[in-house]
Amino acid sequence: MTTNQHKFSRFRRLLLNKYVVTLVGFFIFLIFFDNHNLISRWETSRKINSMEKEIKFYQSEIDKNKAKMNEMQTSDESLERYAREQYHLKKDSEDVFIIKEEE
Repeated sequence: MTTNQHKFSRFRRLLLNKYVVTLVGFFIFLIFFDNHNLISRWETSRKINSMEKEIKFYQSEIDKNKAKMNEMQTSDESLERYAREQYHLKKDSEDVFIIKEEE
């Protein structure tokens, strides 16, 4: 027997060992068919990362809105400016022109 044939027969005996076959089958089951398989874990991890990004975004929006609210509660000028910009309010002696830009 040549060395290549000897290595192949040794490898074949190892591969057909009942314990190796059982372990390989078990790992294939865990990777693809189990309720907590690697594919579902990867998808869950991706969803978690996406939701963490959303949390950061909304937390920054909350902080911006709190700062804006605090500014409006402390300053009458900023409250008046906000009312004029958002609700198109005006004083009796003023005229308001709204210019809409085409998109």
